[in-house]
Formats: sequence, structure tokens, C-alpha cells
Amino acid sequence: MVEQSDRAPLLDWEEVPPPEPAPAVPSPDADGDRRPPDSPVTGAGGPAPVTAVTDEQDPDETDRTGPGLSGWEEKDQIVAVFVVTFDTRSGNMVEWCLPHDVNLDGVEFKSMASGSHRIANDFIYFRKGSYFGLACFANMPVESELERGARMKSVGILSPSYTLLYRYMHFLENQVRYQLRCPGHYSPLAAFYEDKKAVLPPAGNGLVTSCPTSALSSMVNRCMHPEMKITHPAGCMSQFIRFFGEQILVLWKFALLRKRILIFSPPPVGVVCYRVYCCCCLANISIPGIGGLVPELRPFFYINVADITALETELSYVACTTEKIFEEKKELYDVYVDNQNVRTHRDSLQSLLKINSADREKYRKLSEQRQLLLYSQEVDGDSTSNEEDLCILFFMEQNNRIFQTLGEVEASADPTLTAEHVRAMGLDPQGDRGFLVDLLEVYGIDVMLVIDNPCCP
Repeated sequence: MVEQSDRAPLLDWEEVPPPEPAPAVPSPDADGDRRPPDSPVTGAGGPAPVTAVTDEQDPDETDRTGPGLSGWEEKDQIVAVFVVTFDTRSGNMVEWCLPHDVNLDGVEFKSMASGSHRIANDFIYFRKGSYFGLACFANMPVESELERGARMKSVGILSPSYTLLYRYMHFLENQVRYQLRCPGHYSPLAAFYEDKKAVLPPAGNGLVTSCPTSALSSMVNRCMHPEMKITHPAGCMSQFIRFFGEQILVLWKFALLRKRILIFSPPPVGVVCYRVYCCCCLANISIPGIGGLVPELRPFFYINVADITALETELSYVACTTEKIFEEKKELYDVYVDNQNVRTHRDSLQSLLKINSADREKYRKLSEQRQLLLYSQEVDGDSTSNEEDLCILFFMEQNNRIFQTLGEVEASADPTLTAEHVRAMGLDPQGDRGFLVDLLEVYGIDVMLVIDNPCCP
């Protein structure tokens, strides 16, 4: 049964297991969500006391989200909660959900990634229509021939926005372990949904919410827009940059050009969902009016074959998958990332794969700034700055410099972009020529590019 104190809902929940339970495995410590992104979710297959973690319980919540959310309070909008299980006869299936009439077609595959049977636990961000989801997966060995020695489940939620899904990561981790141990006991999930369920417009169109424009303008100087913030372990962006090295500049150009970027990786997929987020962060621009007619770089997070139809109409996105079959479907993506190998099948984009001297200089400056920050934190005890915001701000400033220069040239009496302008933007006049041509076309900037091509007389 479920016992509840007289405090506010979900601040003091304890799941009382049925009689004679199996030995419990201790829950992850309170800092479980601060693991490095290259580490999967910790915790074994056994259950733990179920505690819903909210912002009142965690004084460090603001630190995990980083700057940008102050001044704009987004409401909880949980539109569905569900349990997915793997059945040896039927495959992945939705075992339980609230509300009972919610459309969860395909969620059984989004919340349990292909290949998950080989890992103990994972977490997955995904999109379902106009909603975003977060699910926690766990795999527990059992002595059952019917279940073929393993019981696998995912517990997840859907919301119109992904910016607050992180608040419930710990709750979902605990719940999936409890579901493995005590299948069919859904009372904490039902209580959670009743407390957090969204009140959507009568039309029920479920449009994805974003930060109000007025709030955006007041937070431009806080490194990034809040709709581009999901909570991540400390070091997410810095490890993303270390993982790709100088290739980060190649991804930056593709992101700024709003290309369709698909990242392949075997499970666990949680860390790869963070790479989707980080890749989107590379394209932040804080200059008002830039890119109003440009397709939004939309994070799809984890995708599978069920998303093929939806991807066919997307002009710009970043997504990840564990399914190798996507590599063959070249009409669905412009850029394919396999481990640290970034490649494109489009001839017009081949030149962007080459690292030039300006790229190396930018990477050197970024590395230098990171080292200076780490030194100041160690020697001076500076706790007001963090490496995540430094990296995000570095690319935002680079983007702002490019578009500010292009805007000034376009508004001048002689809208001619020279090699001096290109160098002032931190680009290589020769190596970045193709990138600039694409950039001017994508953003509809009317300037004349007059950089001599050394290959021509």
C-alpha cells in the first residue's frame, strides 16, 4: 500500500512493498544525476524506497539547470505517465498508463531502445508527436523460464516541454526498479500523475511550449535560452567537447547551417541524448531578428524506425539512434555521426568536414579559456563560473560576431564581404568559403562575397 504524510503531495512518499519481498538494493545517492555523461545511470536491478524528488528537496537544483531559468517559472505539465515492459511473446508493450486513453503508439519502442537487453540500466529522452518524453530503463535478472532469465521495464513521462523533465529523473529511476521487483503496483505513479498532470487547452493540440519572448530578451546575456537547457551532469558540455576534439568545429558549422544531424551509438543512449542537446547548444544566437525564417534546430533526441515518416518532413533536427539501419537511409539526414567520425554523403558539404587554420585557432582559444577557468576554480576558489556556461557562451559569442559583421556589411553602402571581414568573424577566407556561401543562402543575407579562389587564375 501507499502511505502519505500530511506534507504537500509527493514530498514524502514511501512505497510499502508486499509481504516477503526480495532483498532490496540501496537506491542511488542523492548525487546520482551528477554522473559524468559517459557513465550510464547507476543502480542495480533491485528496488529501493520510492522517493519523489522535487525542487523543494534538492537545494542544488538551480546549479544543475544552470543560469537562464531565473525570472521564468515554467509549470509542471505532465500529460502522461507509463510503464513499458518487454514480453517474451509480444515484444515491447505498454503495460500501464495514465490517462488510460492517451495515445502512446510507438512509445514502447522509444522508451526501451533497441539493444537495451545488453545493458543493466539507461535513461532516454525522446519526442512523441508534439510532446517530449523521459524514460528510465532497467534490466533485472530473474529465475524465470517464461521471462528467459531477464525482466526489463521502462517507466516514463510525457510533457509539452523537455526543460523540466530532469526533475523527475530520480523518481523514475526508483520507480522502474520497484516495478521490476513488484510488478503491477502503480499507486505511486498514479499519485504522481494526479499531482503533476497538465491542464492543456481545450483544443488539445499539445503545442510544444517555449519561453515567452519577453523573458528571452531579458535573459540573452545569461549564456543561452532556457528552452535549450535540460539538466545534465556536471561536465556534460566539456566532455562533449573533449570527446569530439577539433571535430566540434565541424559539428558547429553544420548546426549553424541547420542541417539534419543524426548521431549513431550503441546503448546506453542517455549519454547520446546529452550529445544531441550539446550539439543544439552550438547554434545559439542572441542577436534579435537573426534567423527568423530559418528552420529551428529541433532536438528529436532518441529515434527509431517508427520515426522515419516524421523525419521525412523535417528540414532541420538533431537526433540519436541505436539502429544501424538509419545509416542506409541517407534521404533522412545530411550529417551522420558514428562515434567520433563525422561524415556527410552530400557533395556540397564535403568541404565543411576539413579542419582549417581558423578552426584550430578557435579550438585553441576554447581550450585555453577552459584551462584558465579550471585554474581559477582551483587556486582562487571561484565558484561563480562553470565550464558548461563558458563553452556555451564561447560558441554564442562566435555566432554573434559572425552575424553582427554580416549585418553591418549588408546595411553598408557597399555590401561586399571581403577577406578582412571574414577574418574579423574568426573564419578562414579560403577554408570557410563554402561555409559562408551556404550561411548567406540559409539566412537570406544579401551581401556579395568577393574572396579570391586560389584554385582559379
